[in-house]
Amino acid sequence: MARNKFNIDEELEVPFNWSQFKRALVYIKKYKKNIAAMFLLSVGASLLGLLTPKIQAYVIDELIPQNLKNWIIVLGVSYFAVSVAIVFINRLRGKISSKTGQSIITDMRTDVFAHLQKLSFDYYDSRPHGKILTRVINYVNNVADFLTNGMINAVLQIINLLLIFGFMLTISVKMTMVVLAGLPFFIIYVRITKPKQRRFRQLRANKQSNTTAYLAENINGEKVTQAFVREEMNEGIFNGLLEETKKYSLRAAYLAHGMWPISTILSRIVRMAIYITAIYVFREDFIIGGVVQVGAITAMVAYSNRFWGPIQQLGNIYNQLMDTAAYLERIFQVLDEPVTVDDAEDAYPLPEIEGSVSFDHVNFEYEKGNPVLKDVDFHVKAGESIALVGPTGAGKSTIVNLLSRFYNVTEGQILIDEHNLSKVTIRSLRQQMGVMLQDTFIFSGTIMDNIRYGRLDATDEECIAAAKAVHADEFIRTMEQGYDTPTSERGAGLSAGQRQLISFARTLLSNPRILILDEATSSIDTNTERLVQEGIAALLKNRTSFIVAHRLSTIQNCDRIMYIEAGRIAESGSHNELLEKKGLYYDLYTSQHNAFLRESALVDEEETGAPAEAKPEALPEASAQPVLG
Repeated sequence: MARNKFNIDEELEVPFNWSQFKRALVYIKKYKKNIAAMFLLSVGASLLGLLTPKIQAYVIDELIPQNLKNWIIVLGVSYFAVSVAIVFINRLRGKISSKTGQSIITDMRTDVFAHLQKLSFDYYDSRPHGKILTRVINYVNNVADFLTNGMINAVLQIINLLLIFGFMLTISVKMTMVVLAGLPFFIIYVRITKPKQRRFRQLRANKQSNTTAYLAENINGEKVTQAFVREEMNEGIFNGLLEETKKYSLRAAYLAHGMWPISTILSRIVRMAIYITAIYVFREDFIIGGVVQVGAITAMVAYSNRFWGPIQQLGNIYNQLMDTAAYLERIFQVLDEPVTVDDAEDAYPLPEIEGSVSFDHVNFEYEKGNPVLKDVDFHVKAGESIALVGPTGAGKSTIVNLLSRFYNVTEGQILIDEHNLSKVTIRSLRQQMGVMLQDTFIFSGTIMDNIRYGRLDATDEECIAAAKAVHADEFIRTMEQGYDTPTSERGAGLSAGQRQLISFARTLLSNPRILILDEATSSIDTNTERLVQEGIAALLKNRTSFIVAHRLSTIQNCDRIMYIEAGRIAESGSHNELLEKKGLYYDLYTSQHNAFLRESALVDEEETGAPAEAKPEALPEASAQPVLG
């Protein structure tokens, strides 16, 4: 199953076109002065480099025959000075290139990251996170390198070709045509291999993305992998993905490397043609007064070699262009991903709220045609505590996710203090809400950093007070560094209960008007749960709260309990009212109550060593409900 999942390649809907590169050029406009300086330095170094064959030819054909030693020394020193100047110019160009490239990488990653922050949950629900990381890190690196070096080198090599062509014309027009005679064969090869190169590079980019995604997932799930002894199977899947990457990398490389031998063979043929035609065909250009102009022939050969150098470089740049095109497609796919949950054009900041909530005939579906919520309609007064219970997948978490506006409703509307959530800014809404999701997340930093995460201006005393309220302070102070204890990604080294308590403190510190607890006590033991219930009782007063829970002991004192089944509110009322109805909630509570009694009987038997007395499984009267642990 995993193999199929990670072998699904993303279709490239955007064909190769120059508009993508025009769009990418926006990132180098800020650094046009640096780009211009790099270009001028490159042209200067190229011009100086092209002077050296002319100097050699003049020394061989003019100065040496006339034995002009002083001039030979002068030109020798000049030759050395030109070589040194080229080295320093290239070094300066490299420094500017590195600085500009890193700046472009920073700008692109900032844009991609900022856009990722705006995308709704459904974007991340449908993609392996490793593929997203590949785009932000690897692809941006390659694109930035091409924008700062590849494109300038391409223009520079074209200019080099023109300059070399001009220098060759100064020696012999006829011989220049001999050099150019090999060019059509190279162009034919490029035209034939171009479509295949592009396709293989696209496939390679896909396979590399698949491999990175699978690697990222396995790093995050390594404990589960070892617990289920999946090491060998996962290694086989990973090796399969590597083989796919290797296959298309090699195919792309074979075609790319074909350019070098083609251009090399053509340059060798052209070089032989120069020697042959200089002596037997174009004698009048290279034999003057019976003396062979060795310097002119040598210069022509040198320029011929340099002519094919830019041709080879342009071939390499073309390969880089193909890679960059594939990477740009992926990056722009992220930037073009529509922000489905965003502020409306006329959105206004939500004023300070009292906390009343209304769901007005709300329908919702994650996938079109597959409804999750169906005509959910209820009203909650400010300060009320609402519990959502029911079977897994019934839509409980979906209700609180819509209230937090992590998703948009499909039909209907949600109101807070009569303000339609679709009409207020998302930031102003979430600033007045405290959300603790079922999947607690601990960030790298310290425990104090994690508690302060949602309210950076909070003092240490306020953070500690929030921790005390949920009884996290007790275990934090037992740690060697207390609140300064370092935390790694996802809270490695902390128990599941400790992670949830820290997340609880983080949520409570934000002092929200509406508090959402989605399975907030699912990983807390019974004893700690009682302490947490005592700690948050005062905080829930006069604060609207929504609590999603499977353990009914956590929600018996809520003002109202809603039983959600198949996306609808099947029952609604207080704990006692629902028990008196003897409906779905009654059945659920009875089941948990009897399970608790059986578990207690087993504990008594283990402690005493004698069979425990049978305990009745009938439910006590609603007015005398036990507190379940």
